[in-house]
Amino acid sequence: MIADDPAAAGFALSTPSASSAATAPSAPSTGANDGPRAALARVRAEVAKAVVGQDSVISGLLIALICEGHVLLEGVPGVAKTLLIRALASALSLDGKRLQFTPDLMPGDVTGSLIYDARTARFEFRPGPAFTNLLLADEINRTPPKT
Repeated sequence: MIADDPAAAGFALSTPSASSAATAPSAPSTGANDGPRAALARVRAEVAKAVVGQDSVISGLLIALICEGHVLLEGVPGVAKTLLIRALASALSLDGKRLQFTPDLMPGDVTGSLIYDARTARFEFRPGPAFTNLLLADEINRTPPKT
């Protein structure tokens, strides 16, 4: 017997339509084909597992990431700024580093420097913490203007 409707015969149509959506079984969502709103909701939920009560800060961070901007996080010690950045980096599978600004910090400590390798008699570049996806520059007010 040949069926006129492929959905009635047990076949799923390759293009979604109103008639096939009602009859075709739905597969569990893997997140690969969800829209940007669902992807942002997953990132928010993942970060919220580590940081509680900072929803507006998480929103601001995500907006800054989408806009390719920078964020200044201000707050008293102990409000989970470092944990927030680490959780965000982990949720997005990005590399995140923290840089502690001190009075003796030199520019090469941030950007990296050339190190002489005596075995090969060559200089080798060792990148500093600035070579990362997310950089938390902590306690900037302690560093001198030269940095």
